[in-house]
Amino acid sequence: MHIPRFLKPNDSVHAELRQRITAYFHRRGEDSRGDIRLHSKAIILVVAFLAVYVHLVFFLPEQAWLCVLEAILLGGLTAAIGFNVMHDGAHGSFSKYSFVNDLAGLSLNFLGANVFMWKTKHNVVHHTFTNIDGVDDDLNARPLLRLSPGQKRYWIHKYQYLYFWMVYSLLYIYWVFFTDYKKYFLQRVGEMPIGKMKWTDHLTFWGFKALHLGLFVALPIYTMGFVSWIIGFLVYTFSAGLILSVVFQMAHTVSDTAVSTLDPDHRVVESEWAVHQLQTTANFATRNKVLSWLVGGLNYQIEHHLFPHISHVHYPAISKIVREVCEEKGIRYIEYPRFRHALVSHIQYLRELGRA
Repeated sequence: MHIPRFLKPNDSVHAELRQRITAYFHRRGEDSRGDIRLHSKAIILVVAFLAVYVHLVFFLPEQAWLCVLEAILLGGLTAAIGFNVMHDGAHGSFSKYSFVNDLAGLSLNFLGANVFMWKTKHNVVHHTFTNIDGVDDDLNARPLLRLSPGQKRYWIHKYQYLYFWMVYSLLYIYWVFFTDYKKYFLQRVGEMPIGKMKWTDHLTFWGFKALHLGLFVALPIYTMGFVSWIIGFLVYTFSAGLILSVVFQMAHTVSDTAVSTLDPDHRVVESEWAVHQLQTTANFATRNKVLSWLVGGLNYQIEHHLFPHISHVHYPAISKIVREVCEEKGIRYIEYPRFRHALVSHIQYLRELGRA
């Protein structure tokens, strides 16, 4: 494929941002990776996940409502580990030690997906070509959803703003049991080829897929029976999928962010990379400390896209610098003050694309 190119102006916004943020960490004498705030949170989330898993699988509560509640909680903890542990680890920002980052990233493998595929899909493709239709695989939810004006519209899309909840709930189970295998066998993410896999990558892929089947399918069926397992498993995966999808979609597919469809013969983005990130990304509910803690700072999506190698625990501080530069350069800094505002904007976006 013809990979899109970005403009390279002399007065680079990204260069200015890098200079000021580097100076910020130098003045404070801090490392830009994760610290005790992140590492203690990771321990809390992992211990909580293991406790709920063990209680559900080995000490199945007699009350059906409690089983359902714990399955939902397990789904929420799965999403939280993905947001806080895996996400920073895969970006190399969880710790200053690479092996710790690798271990944090492997939490995704334990939960059923594959971090090698994720790094290509997310770190390389999504972070570089954000909201570019035909390249950014995050825009591809066809045929059920139309997420870009360049995608074909079907009659069902008229109602996508009503049924998107159901589609989002399928994300996790679809990711674990289908899209990972699709990427593995096709050796590409959308139209973008993945890097060459070493024998250890192949072994890790199949080994953790087998481990996940054992821990989340075979063992629970053995301890609780098939009916209890299938109900709990669907509640668990639907909860995780819905939370993961909603949080990521609030950052890019809202009414105020841009989506690009490039000419196939002239694939040049008419802005520099940093400006493109600012035009295609939105923050939400950044003053909500509880939400920020749970979603791993992904409500500071602008800062994350501009500086993915900086841990999310630093985003509140560096966001002030990013805002300052945007004001000086006359670039819009897209932010929704509350989560519900971003959610309403996302629903409006889906409704507009469904009718257009």
